[in-house]
Amino acid sequence: MYEKQVSKKRYKIEAKNSELKHRHGYNVANSSGLVGMQLQGAMAIFTVNLKRILKLIDQK
Repeated sequence: MYEKQVSKKRYKIEAKNSELKHRHGYNVANSSGLVGMQLQGAMAIFTVNLKRILKLIDQK
């Protein structure tokens, strides 16, 4: 039962992970070091969240 509930939500999460990797460069590090990778990750996630916010605003 639990697996079915998780799998119903998982496809949404996997779609966002795919978008991060393929459209926003989250699959390859652009700089060396932990700080650079953290910054790249934060910027990629911020971009995806901003796109979502703008889409929600546009729907109103």
